[in-house]
Amino acid sequence: MLPVILTIAGSDNSAGAGAQADLKTISALGGYGVTAITCVVAEVPGKVSAIHPIPAEIVAEQVRLIFDAFPIAAIKTGMLHSSAIIERVVTVLDECDARKTPLVVDPVMVATSGDALLLADAVALYTELLFPRATLVTPNLDEVRVLIGKPVTNVAEMRDAGRELATRYGCAFLIKGGHLREEVSTDLLVTPDGEITEFTAPFIPGVSTHGTGCTMSAAVATGLGRGLGLHEAVGEAKQYVHRAIASSLRWEKGGRSTNALHHFAR
Repeated sequence: MLPVILTIAGSDNSAGAGAQADLKTISALGGYGVTAITCVVAEVPGKVSAIHPIPAEIVAEQVRLIFDAFPIAAIKTGMLHSSAIIERVVTVLDECDARKTPLVVDPVMVATSGDALLLADAVALYTELLFPRATLVTPNLDEVRVLIGKPVTNVAEMRDAGRELATRYGCAFLIKGGHLREEVSTDLLVTPDGEITEFTAPFIPGVSTHGTGCTMSAAVATGLGRGLGLHEAVGEAKQYVHRAIASSLRWEKGGRSTNALHHFAR
């Protein structure tokens, strides 16, 4: 049977990020995706025009029903948006006895467009409630800056930031370096014992997509749900995201180009 992977995330109507991207990723990598939707987001690549949060109790009820019906092999959290949703998600996961289920936390704070996706008062709850439960946290460099209070501008600083965060929260961190826009895209997996593993792929210029972070975290969760070890799951996810970018799709309309990841590229 396919492993069931739960994504607790926002809905992206353009389907390049959020729960829609997660479902495509999970399907492509051999899982069966189920969802708990936290927010409805009106967006296209490069623009977020509206965010409507789902009531926290409705988010929790989605999670509760999914756990009642399915053997959940792994969980991924994406856009949680508010302190109320974060608190309720943590509570319901405890109610569902999910502490032993692999949990990948994508701390969605800022969209690729620069739009804020997390209310300011919710950052502390991420670090207090979710990070200590996580198997892996997957921040991009903008999110790392928020978490450590200073910018990260090179791979050496990524190493230092990863060690600081993994030690502080007692879980593994995948520091994603794509925003450096260097010839080689480097991600660093840092474990609480200080071990650092590099995962690299050629940087692909000229492609403007969104949803790479959602896709990466969903891919890692799917690998863990299939029984892969953490390092193997991250390595598979890195190559999967690289293929999705390299084979990205493009549409032209009204003088505007719209790009999207190709989640089913081979």
